[in-house]
Amino acid sequence: MSRIAVQTTSAPTPVGSYSQGARRGALLQVAGQGGTDPATGKLVPGGVAEQTARTLRNIEAILASEGATFADVIMVRVYLAQADDFAAMDAAYGAFLGRPFPARTTVVVGLLSGMLVEIDALAVLPDR
Repeated sequence: MSRIAVQTTSAPTPVGSYSQGARRGALLQVAGQGGTDPATGKLVPGGVAEQTARTLRNIEAILASEGATFADVIMVRVYLAQADDFAAMDAAYGAFLGRPFPARTTVVVGLLSGMLVEIDALAVLPDR
């Protein structure tokens, strides 16, 4: 079983040497996504809540390209530029995903200029 690169025009084009996602068997790892609008290639205006919502829509598009949804996600990692943004990110995240939530790790890190949040996800694909 080999690794398969996942690509969709419904999410931002990678800016480096990585794929939007990688699949091997039933596992799909979605690469870290930010609040970039795939139509414009620019970060969405607003704060961390708006960037979180756009980021999750980007992840949703990559999942959908492989026939998956957030219901198939078992682990999410959230990277925040500022610890003070945790509550706003968590509210936007909770409204988008709903219960039951996947497991999650959230850390504060340095992000690319203007990015307030980056999120990656691990999904187990449904039987085809």
